[in-house]
Amino acid sequence: MPQIPVKHDPTAEEHLAEDRRLFQRVEDGAADYAWRLWEIAAPAVVLGRFGRPAEEVFEAHCERDGVPIVRRFSGGGAVVIGAGCLNFSAVFSLQLHPELVDVARSFELVLGRLASALAIEGLAVASGTDLAISGRKVSGNAQRRGRRALIHHGTLLYAFDPALATRYLREPGRQPRYRSRRTHHDFMGSLGVPREQLATRISDSLADGGRLWRG
Repeated sequence: MPQIPVKHDPTAEEHLAEDRRLFQRVEDGAADYAWRLWEIAAPAVVLGRFGRPAEEVFEAHCERDGVPIVRRFSGGGAVVIGAGCLNFSAVFSLQLHPELVDVARSFELVLGRLASALAIEGLAVASGTDLAISGRKVSGNAQRRGRRALIHHGTLLYAFDPALATRYLREPGRQPRYRSRRTHHDFMGSLGVPREQLATRISDSLADGGRLWRG
């Protein structure tokens, strides 16, 4: 009898590989823009491109709990993702969007438009690369550039358990000023919007790549 393949939900590593595939399509000129949303049920630790597990992660805790440690191809520090954390990715053509060439300006533009589109009271850009509500981080973001393409991807915390970050991540040595040396648990917040509503708002925003992102 023929073997029937067993379907499974994509892992964090597979999702990150798909992000990279979309980036490469724009980088190769096969597309001008791409976007996606994704979420995983079980927690995973995601390192930045140059992250060092021994310095950023409680590796023994991850091994004991069966939590994978994976690496994305963009910069930034380590994060924990899982249920209650919606992940988004948007890939832009730098030829069509020269306003995104400058790193600081690109974060300002993308996050400013996202905050406006999500229309959540108090949501604002913090420390250049985060979104926060009342001083608590609800979105971390990272980027990677090629010759032609820029990928901007990030997290949106809507019902995430901050205890997971406490258990699996060491406190970072470099911290944004607005963190004020708070622990993961005291620093992380929530968007306070149900997943379905959040996904609709962010999908409407990301799908309108031609208008929303134009500077």
